[in-house]
Amino acid sequence: MIDLLQATAAGAAGAQQPGMGGFWIMIILMIVVLYFFMWRPESKRRKEMAKFREGLKKGDKIITAGGIYGTVKEVKETSLLIEVDSNVTLRIDKNMVVADNSQLQK
Repeated sequence: MIDLLQATAAGAAGAQQPGMGGFWIMIILMIVVLYFFMWRPESKRRKEMAKFREGLKKGDKIITAGGIYGTVKEVKETSLLIEVDSNVTLRIDKNMVVADNSQLQK
């Protein structure tokens, strides 16, 4: 009788331990989901923003990361000179431009 109980307990303990295969499948599925829902769209958005910033030209209306609305007066390799009011100009880094104001007002 005791041998039967020990055999049943040993069989139940062995059945409760999950295999490592299921663990690795879940990890791989989580990485795939993260790639398609987070990394890939963010990479695409970053590329579009870089293309937008490289295409800036004199006269474009922009919005900076700090919320400053301005018009591009001069474009350099890494910076812009923008006019925010009559005879008030600011030199900003190109990376601080976040939106095209002319597209937002349409």
